[in-house]
Amino acid sequence: MAKEKFVRSKPHVNVGTIGHVDHGKTTLTAAITLYLSKSGGAKFES
Repeated sequence: MAKEKFVRSKPHVNVGTIGHVDHGKTTLTAAITLYLSKSGGAKFES
């Protein structure tokens, strides 16, 4: 039995952050996710 083809309905983006400890990588990622959630592009969970 053949599997159904998976249809991607949202754009997929990988974001990598590089930086020293305590330089705001997590804060930046949270801010980007919050912004995208307000525009309907992501789900923000606190």
